Amino acid sequence: MTGWIARQAAALAFMLLTALPAAAGQITVFAAASLKTALDEVAGDFAATSGDKVTLSYAGSSALARQIALGAPADVFISANPKWMDWLEGEGMVEAGTRADILGNRLVLIGPAGAAPVAIGPGMDLARRLGEGWLAMALVDAVPAGLYGKAALQSLGEWDTVSGRVAQADNVRAALKLVALGEAAMGVVYATDAAAEDAVEVLGVFPADSHPPIIYPAAAVAGRAGPVARAFLAYLRGAEADAIFERHGFAVLGQ
Repeated sequence: MTGWIARQAAALAFMLLTALPAAAGQITVFAAASLKTALDEVAGDFAATSGDKVTLSYAGSSALARQIALGAPADVFISANPKWMDWLEGEGMVEAGTRADILGNRLVLIGPAGAAPVAIGPGMDLARRLGEGWLAMALVDAVPAGLYGKAALQSLGEWDTVSGRVAQADNVRAALKLVALGEAAMGVVYATDAAAEDAVEVLGVFPADSHPPIIYPAAAVAGRAGPVARAFLAYLRGAEADAIFERHGFAVLGQ
């Protein structure tokens, strides 16, 4: 009798366990700061649909890439510049077969809301427009938005005259905030950043040929490409995410 009871108890326990829903998974995503507004929404929709938890960590792509190389527990990395993804790939930190270019962006000059537009091109004399004010930019030798911005200003022959008036910030959202708070007269940010801040005005758009193409690659970190990470990467390239990114001003790149 005792054996029968034990067998029945074991069978009941098995039935209860198998009747329970599968435990939700979780991932940590390291993403370029410029993605915050749109990616918060995308990740929220993914979590609501899948039941999985997504923890998002935003910063400049350079800082995130270095953290991953040092062993930070990121499952997915989304960079605002292919070069930082290339660097991680060279370090053996990108899971083979998971990398894809997902988004594009534009580079703009911003000022406080209501400021007059600027015709961006050779001879624009940005230094004169700045006067004694500061030009906010992400770190010009490390962070993608800063790299793109410096390249654009060099291409237009403006860098040498304004470099002494550049206020460098850790990431592009921090540069945006300097202009929004009135601590910088102008700034160079992505179009999507400007759209996320009511206190700034787009003064002009930099010509696409004045800087390298702005491309956001995404990939799983080596050794961490579990089912949830792969599902999230697939979701980033799906119709629902595409609609959100486009609404926030990103260009969705074809696969």
